Amino acid sequence: MAKFLLAPLIIFTVLAGWVWVQRVYARFALNHPRLGPFREEGGGCSCGKGHCERR
Repeated sequence: MAKFLLAPLIIFTVLAGWVWVQRVYARFALNHPRLGPFREEGGGCSCGKGHCERR
């Protein structure tokens, strides 16, 4: 029973940690613009051979 209750708690903690890391990264990129632009996850396109596959 403990494993059944612990598994969702671990998953939630990992996902909340991921959101926290993204926010920290966005804040750091905003405060340090000389290091390059903030790149959101999934914001770019996968380019190959001189053209982008996404429109």
